[in-house]
Amino acid sequence: MLFEKIRYVVPACAACSDGCGPVFGLSSSERGKLLVVTLAINCVLEYETLFVSIWGSPDTENWGTAPLVSFPPKHYCGVYSILLNLASRPNIRYIRADWRMQRWKSRTKEVMFDFFIAVEPSGSRIHPHIHESEPLIKAAG
Repeated sequence: MLFEKIRYVVPACAACSDGCGPVFGLSSSERGKLLVVTLAINCVLEYETLFVSIWGSPDTENWGTAPLVSFPPKHYCGVYSILLNLASRPNIRYIRADWRMQRWKSRTKEVMFDFFIAVEPSGSRIHPHIHESEPLIKAAG
């Protein structure tokens, strides 16, 4: 299957407050590599913002003082991906997602986002037959 390498850092959830996901262990094939982190927002109330960051740890105790990567603030449903380059940080064995929610219009104090966060190796969506096929454009001649 094409997307079999996708793993969920935060499984689908409906969150109504700031929070953090479970500790997510990176496999030996993911450590020190370029990964794609995907945030999929399925439902959102109006006038609110979701801030998501990915933190790393070598031991599940020390998460550092800054995230490894952060998504730009999100306001709408959609699928958003960013790259997480761990090439210079091979000691990172665990990651965790943190999120904050903010209402930017005071119609109500309630906030809610339905979302999930997934990780996969960069290039895992490229089908192997693409590499084996002939070029789509042939040189004139």
